[in-house]
Amino acid sequence: MRFDNDEPIFKRRRWGNPRYTYNPNNPIGLALIIGSLTVGAVVMILMHTRSGPFAPPDDTSYSPRPAATWNVLPTYPTFSRAPTPTPTKLTP
Repeated sequence: MRFDNDEPIFKRRRWGNPRYTYNPNNPIGLALIIGSLTVGAVVMILMHTRSGPFAPPDDTSYSPRPAATWNVLPTYPTFSRAPTPTPTKLTP
């Protein structure tokens, strides 16, 4: 594989897309491609093995939250469609 140092590091994508990609014909562009794939693979392995920054905390004092003993769902007042009773006058 022959590298051309005059090639740009980033190349414009085809089909009128305004995005840029790494250029594998440039040594720095190829190094960026290999570095990106390596970092991605290491992160995926760390996530799969749950190690490094993805490790669960070593806190042994953890205890699950107790079960709720109250009604979790709020109760709302019910309104009936019956007419409201009118107060009556009391005569002595």
